[in-house]
Amino acid sequence: MTSPLTTPAAPSSAVRWTPRLWGTLLVLCAAMFLDALDVSMVGVALPSIGSDLGLSTSTLQWIVSGYILGYGGLLLLGGRTADLLGRRQVFLVALAVFALASLLGGLVDSGPLLIASRFVKGLSAAFTAPAGLSIITTTFAEGPLRNRALSLYTTCAATGFSMGLVLSGLLTEASWRLTMLLPAPIALFALLAGLKLLPRSEREKGHNGYDIPGAVIGTASMLLLVFTVVQAPEAGWGSARTLLSFLAVAALVTVFVLVERRSAGPLIRLGVLRSGSQVRAQLGAMAFFGSYVGFQFLVTLYMQSLLGWSALHTALAFLPAGALVAVSSTKVGSIVDRFGTERLIAMGFALMVVGYALFLRVNLDPGYAAVILPSMLLIGAACALVFPSLNIQATNGVADHEQGMVSGLLNTSVQVGGAIFLAVVTAVVTAGAPENATPQAVLDSYRPGLVVVTGIAVAGLLITLTGLRTRRTQRSVVVARSTSLEAERVSVRDEVSP
Repeated sequence: MTSPLTTPAAPSSAVRWTPRLWGTLLVLCAAMFLDALDVSMVGVALPSIGSDLGLSTSTLQWIVSGYILGYGGLLLLGGRTADLLGRRQVFLVALAVFALASLLGGLVDSGPLLIASRFVKGLSAAFTAPAGLSIITTTFAEGPLRNRALSLYTTCAATGFSMGLVLSGLLTEASWRLTMLLPAPIALFALLAGLKLLPRSEREKGHNGYDIPGAVIGTASMLLLVFTVVQAPEAGWGSARTLLSFLAVAALVTVFVLVERRSAGPLIRLGVLRSGSQVRAQLGAMAFFGSYVGFQFLVTLYMQSLLGWSALHTALAFLPAGALVAVSSTKVGSIVDRFGTERLIAMGFALMVVGYALFLRVNLDPGYAAVILPSMLLIGAACALVFPSLNIQATNGVADHEQGMVSGLLNTSVQVGGAIFLAVVTAVVTAGAPENATPQAVLDSYRPGLVVVTGIAVAGLLITLTGLRTRRTQRSVVVARSTSLEAERVSVRDEVSP
């Protein structure tokens, strides 16, 4: 997105990376690391949780869905709250809530209380994520400096996700409670460091009041959307309950748009979506995360249910992708400076498409190095290119007072995309579930889901390619116009020449 009021950023060479600046980035990276760590650790621990607390499969689902519901439903509110009330204050309060909820989650003895603690953690992450991203984009000047900071920031997300898979396999062997408790001391350390290191931010001055109706309607629409998508596979996509829920979501979104257009201080300034670059970043984020979440879900089932691999073995199978992201993402900032975000996102989606398509070759006795590893490496390289580039593209050219809003919008796209496409992939696999559940029949039922995952990545690639074509067309128009003007000048000179 571009803002007509954006002022040019100072050259990055004029800003020195002081120890305090590094400390600020470290605190923000720790919070992002925790968000990713928490998401990946829980999935592997679910069987142990169900066995210990006596929970059914449908109840276990809500341990994951409760977090998604709080996170995805409140991101828009979290982003705008950071702009209005101060990014530092919102970030630190939400981080404290996250630490407390992590502690409670490891101590409770009932399913409902565990789900409640997960919802509160998701709610707090809905405030820390956009606040943290907007602190980066307002602290680091747009250009190479910010690109480098964002590449490091997104590397921590990938590292947290990868480490979460491995740590959950190790910790669950001792107790699933350790997977819930681990984020608490890390969050507490980040909170104490943040109190000293994070730059103070003032509340937005001169704003046109608080958009209470927009906040209520926007939050309600996102909560209902995520809830409907999460429940649709169980209730049935064509059931009256699901259809009425989607109809209610459409009605709430329509009312939300009308409220935002008339509000003097809207939760989301709808004008930001007039930028093709911004729209492509939001749609790209949905396709990117949605396809990966669907892929990970299917591959985890394949490895554990069909191949009989342990949780730790499965986590190690995913590790090369995460390791590749951790190693290479730090270099993405300089690559963006040279080639631009659109090209890197397109290249990343192309790698994802190839990686997903190659995984269709799997069978009941795959050779890891020959069959699975190539897909993991391609997908890891794709994530290293796409995720930081999407963050850079979405926040470039945005005025400081709207950074929280755009950050919340981007994170909402990520979470909603993940929830929607995971539900779609689950529905496709469930619809093709065989009556005679032989291993080969089950594997064959997974393949349509993998095809859907590949199709989502193809859609993301096509969306990105429209941006490259638009840039090329604009460049051609500029060149043609310049040539035409030059021809006119030559003609005038010829006419006035003696």
